[in-house]
Amino acid sequence: MGGPPMSYSCRFVCIRGPERWIAREQLNMDHFNYRNGELFCEDVPVERIASEVGTPAYVYSKATLLHHYRQIARAFAPLKATICYSIKSCGNIHICRLLAEQGCGFDVTSGGELYRALQAGGDASKIIYAGVGKTDQEIADALAAGIAAFNVESEAEIENIDRIAGEMNRTAVGALRVNPDVDPRTHVKTTTGKKETKFGVDIERAERVFEQARGLKHLRLGGIHIHIGSPVYEIRPYVDAVTKVIELIDRLTRRGHRIEWLDLGGGFAVNYEGPDQAKPITEHAAALVPLLTGKPWRIALEPGRYIAGNAGILLTRVLYRKMGGTRRFVIVDAGMNDLIRPTLYESYHHIWPAKPSDPANVPAQRSRALTPVNGEVVDVVGPICESGDYLAKDRLLPPVERGDLLAVFTAGAYGFAMSSNYNNRPRAAEVLVDGTTYRIIRRRETYEDLVAAERV
Repeated sequence: MGGPPMSYSCRFVCIRGPERWIAREQLNMDHFNYRNGELFCEDVPVERIASEVGTPAYVYSKATLLHHYRQIARAFAPLKATICYSIKSCGNIHICRLLAEQGCGFDVTSGGELYRALQAGGDASKIIYAGVGKTDQEIADALAAGIAAFNVESEAEIENIDRIAGEMNRTAVGALRVNPDVDPRTHVKTTTGKKETKFGVDIERAERVFEQARGLKHLRLGGIHIHIGSPVYEIRPYVDAVTKVIELIDRLTRRGHRIEWLDLGGGFAVNYEGPDQAKPITEHAAALVPLLTGKPWRIALEPGRYIAGNAGILLTRVLYRKMGGTRRFVIVDAGMNDLIRPTLYESYHHIWPAKPSDPANVPAQRSRALTPVNGEVVDVVGPICESGDYLAKDRLLPPVERGDLLAVFTAGAYGFAMSSNYNNRPRAAEVLVDGTTYRIIRRRETYEDLVAAERV
């Protein structure tokens, strides 16, 4: 018996025993579900994709991407917020085009990301340019494109943008990134709102920076930007940060500065370990919208992970099994060059067979607490010549053998985007599923691709 149509706005979970399907409303749902004992992306079995496209491969669900974007847009609709998708999380041009067609703006952090946004049909008036190290050429290109604003991060950058805008006879708009000094309680490498980070300026210095910029002729410093980190699982740090920034804006307004907009950043967490790990965006909005209602500023948000994270998986085949002392290793054809998050951030990604050999191991839902029948504790490792090349350590998994297909979940954000050619490995293919069909949106790289830029 097949599952229900994937157009329903809910998550479908297979319950063990007599096979039946239950629709459960899930605000942070996705469209990766088991049917008849095997994993589907929307209405396509992922084994079919892997067999035809090869592995490793990234597989994205169009329905999930659009659901999460629309969910954010609806949640912050009372503020008429501009949603700027963070391209750094997953920048495939086809995915960016999907979002641009929905009216989504873009958060970019480099000249390459600006180029991607424009090539995807992005509206330049909805593009915000962030980053601590913008080059002169990147600034000039952004001004020529007519972007909405720069998020500026230092006094030196403010002076430089003003100079370049003057040389181009343009007027730039800037928002000062301030560090509200709140603890987002996330990984040290992705904490960005504390005083000790390289980003922005301390909130205590912000008023002085605005005073110094008062006389600029070609840069209008008219906004505030914050981004406290990612992924952030609690709502309180956002509330604390926004409260501090509102107080800052009130002080700036009393000094005669005209604040036109507030960029709240992004960083909203997603479900890596289980279905209820992350707060739905509606709960964030319920806490933040009342604080911002009636304010005379435009509001922007920069979600990336929340839109793309649970919308993608990484498919990989088991190559070998081996023992190393008392440790069991499952060696797969995806490595740290394909997904670096586990070794870089000690991140957990749920991994499970796409078609478990024992029907009892078809999961009712994804959870770190799953206890498979005849399970074994293994390290899931890749082919890279590094001891840090792993996708999971000490992971309890169902039995798997050579040729079995594994799915690495919640890999849509900072998966392919952070991949590399380390060990001269061609980067994986990317696939987009739309209902009953799929298409390759980035072909697998070839050996010739690895050397093409060197043929000079």
